[in-house]
Amino acid sequence: MTKLLIYGANGYTGELITRMAVERGLSPVIAGRNAVAVEKIARKHDLEFRVFSLDEKDQLDSALREVTLVIHCAGPFSLTSRQMVEACLRTGTHYTDITGEISVFEAMAALDAKTKEAGIMLMPGVGFDVVPSDCLAVHLKHRLPSATHLSLAFYGMGRISHGTQATMTMNIGRGGAIRKDGKITPVPAAWKSREIDFGEVRKLATTIPWGDVSTAYYSTGIANIEVYSVIPAKNLKMLKLSRHIGWLLATAPAQKYLQKQIPAGGPNDADRAKGETLLWGEVRDANGNHAETRLQCPEGYTTTAIAALNIAEKILAGHLTPGFQTPAQAFGADLVLEIEGAARQDV
Repeated sequence: MTKLLIYGANGYTGELITRMAVERGLSPVIAGRNAVAVEKIARKHDLEFRVFSLDEKDQLDSALREVTLVIHCAGPFSLTSRQMVEACLRTGTHYTDITGEISVFEAMAALDAKTKEAGIMLMPGVGFDVVPSDCLAVHLKHRLPSATHLSLAFYGMGRISHGTQATMTMNIGRGGAIRKDGKITPVPAAWKSREIDFGEVRKLATTIPWGDVSTAYYSTGIANIEVYSVIPAKNLKMLKLSRHIGWLLATAPAQKYLQKQIPAGGPNDADRAKGETLLWGEVRDANGNHAETRLQCPEGYTTTAIAALNIAEKILAGHLTPGFQTPAQAFGADLVLEIEGAARQDV
């Protein structure tokens, strides 16, 4: 049995992963809670499908027992990952998802012993969150094994999907995070900014609570980690404002209003084909040594779909280690270079 289940296949990224899976010759079982939407996608690609919510334990377990691996695409993962992971533990199913949420990565890391005992791999973050940046972090660690500080940055050119915006909006009042002396440490939203030389362009980037604040520590052992992103001016203004009114933005009425303003869908195929993502990383050690590397990848959602399926194919072929794993920890720093269009340059 080497089947793949894609849950949340009717979401923007889930549908893209499904489409690319079929183009590769895979025949995943697709699932979600929206019967009309899931069936429409299944009929379009001639796939098996299941309809259930994550609260329907019996249906969830039954679907997972039919497969080897799930790619969980239904976020926000802080609200949905627990049910899916618990079901994978019950059924012995390998788990991947496309989260970028620090809290999810930390919760998964805490399950390392349980998943080893169950003989399953637990790998959150198999998309743009966090495959390219995780691979960049491990590459930099190899370049400077004595590194004590890691900084990562990315510049994504293109529109983001409804689901991504929904997760960002949900977390808008929660501030930022870095890793300091091995511990995840809260900092104010948009805590620090610096100019980053991405090679093609120089851009001002600002700290964000990206998944690598969690995962890069497990991948590299580096105790001090900051992640930066280039943020549009209006979004940066909102982040800084959230330092003062975050409590208000987190209330149910404010969230309801903000979530309703988010447009449906995401970038179309033409937009994704034109887009690209630039990454940069730097490591430093206590003696003043440092190393920098740049990485170029396709547009973020394209990178997510390709990376998720590359990893899925490895797991389905039996190339896996039970327990909690990060992508580069399991498959090496060159994993990202398996994506067509990805290129790395040491500075």
